[in-house]
Amino acid sequence: MNEASDYGLWSLVFLNSAIFIFFAFSFVKPKTKTDWRSLGVFSAFIVALFTEMYGFPLTIYLLSGWLTEHYPNINFYSHENGHLLHTFFGLKGDAHWDPFHVASMVFIVAGFFILSSAWNVLHHAQKNRQLATTGWYARCRHPQYLAFILIMFGFLLQWPTIPTLVMFPILVVVYVKLAKREEALAISEFGELYMNYIKTTPSWIPNLNVNFEGKNNENTH
Repeated sequence: MNEASDYGLWSLVFLNSAIFIFFAFSFVKPKTKTDWRSLGVFSAFIVALFTEMYGFPLTIYLLSGWLTEHYPNINFYSHENGHLLHTFFGLKGDAHWDPFHVASMVFIVAGFFILSSAWNVLHHAQKNRQLATTGWYARCRHPQYLAFILIMFGFLLQWPTIPTLVMFPILVVVYVKLAKREEALAISEFGELYMNYIKTTPSWIPNLNVNFEGKNNENTH
């Protein structure tokens, strides 16, 4: 780090990328090609994110003319001012405590919580060749992919960049396609059982009125 720039910190790029990818790996414990593919997609996003956060600020370079014109007194090569939403919305104080950063942490923590819970249920069901219908799978059919999307969206709120803004919708489409592929395999394996599961369980938006055993909370009182 030097006085003019807080970038070029490649050790932090490697360390932070490794930590979050390891967390995801430990929760997912990939076994199938689909597991590895979903983890690989997430890993690519994480590496791109931290490369811009600590390594090379591509977005700031590309927008340097516009940023200099509209924010002439701000050094965007300091880490604090790299929180672009904080600057664009004219927020004051520490960027790590602004509403965007706080919201980002909520999404990230929630995503990792769902990821850990959902994949434990999924792999237990796969081990016993059963359909996963408990835990977060009682609330929606694709909680593991929903978790990855929540985490990525959280990081976007915290540190939006051109590459990650471009990657995010593409990766969402990738996860949707992976989910459809998995559903086709599940239908071929479980048949009517999975079709009934589709009828009672939403695809992506969790039904929070259902508990982790698949029972409606309104009927448990």
